Amino acid sequence: MTEMMKAVQLQEFGGPEVLLYRDAPRPVAARGEVLVRVHAAGLNPPDLYLRDGYRALPPEWRPDPSFPLIPGTDVSGVVAALGTGAAGFRVGDAVYAMVRFPQDLMKGSSAYADYVSVPASDLALKPQGIDHVQAAGAPMSLLTAWQFLVDLGHDERNPFQPFPHAPVPLEGRTVLVNGAGGGVGHLAVQVAKWKGARVIAVASGRHEALLRDLGADQFIDYGRAAAEEVVQDMDLVIDAVGGTNMERFLSIIQPGGALFLVNPLGFVAHDDAAGRGIVVSSTQVQSNGRQLAEAGRLLDNGTLRIAIDSTFPLAQASAAHERASRGGIQGKVVLIAE
Repeated sequence: MTEMMKAVQLQEFGGPEVLLYRDAPRPVAARGEVLVRVHAAGLNPPDLYLRDGYRALPPEWRPDPSFPLIPGTDVSGVVAALGTGAAGFRVGDAVYAMVRFPQDLMKGSSAYADYVSVPASDLALKPQGIDHVQAAGAPMSLLTAWQFLVDLGHDERNPFQPFPHAPVPLEGRTVLVNGAGGGVGHLAVQVAKWKGARVIAVASGRHEALLRDLGADQFIDYGRAAAEEVVQDMDLVIDAVGGTNMERFLSIIQPGGALFLVNPLGFVAHDDAAGRGIVVSSTQVQSNGRQLAEAGRLLDNGTLRIAIDSTFPLAQASAAHERASRGGIQGKVVLIAE
């Protein structure tokens, strides 16, 4: 007899209202996998894109899934069972992970549930110094900041450019983080600061107190002034926002500097960048338990902190998506499954 659990499912694409909390078959850990009892699951932009059917993509790139789907990639919980060959963990261990990403980008990694099966290679022990809510808010945002700024950590083909992304030296350099109040942005500020950079944070004015507390040396309220009108001679700009007019940052980067784009879709000024001697680079974040373990030590000792915007019970995933869709998020939105 199949054991059941509660999960958030999609039976169709659409707005937050299509997220349904219902019974679903409980997964079994396959070879090399770990079954995790979920305590909390973090929201990320790909969750919203999947729920919406990736309508922003060209039609030929959109998913053609078999419903129902269970969205979500970021989890924190406790090991419930081990599949054959799953080494490095024991039943009862507190763990966190970004689950099968981007492999399951178009069908969901099933984190919005009471249980999820996780490849052991995606998993790390949860830092003891933070709780499950903070840990669930970390994986995708933390790995994105880490792989952009510290260590790429994989040799997967770069879907955005013909060359692999490479972090640049940050000690003694000046780094501007655009979108510094969000999930990736607030961690990019902290990681760059930890690596010895002078950090300028660009965000809405409501985020200034948090970002200064997290180590930003200078703050620019984009509602009052555009970054390109305030600063110049940046060594690195990391743009965690995307959208139109990303090329405006080229004017404030000195020759030999770099522009890192978390969401590069729409950037068209590659020739201009090359003419200025500026490297423009991006990458697709990849699940990596080893890096979560490494970065987790910085979460454990308080060097890095996860800002939590809001929490919702798993059963209210639709309300959590409504919150995320309104924008202006400070840190992360997290679902609580316990």
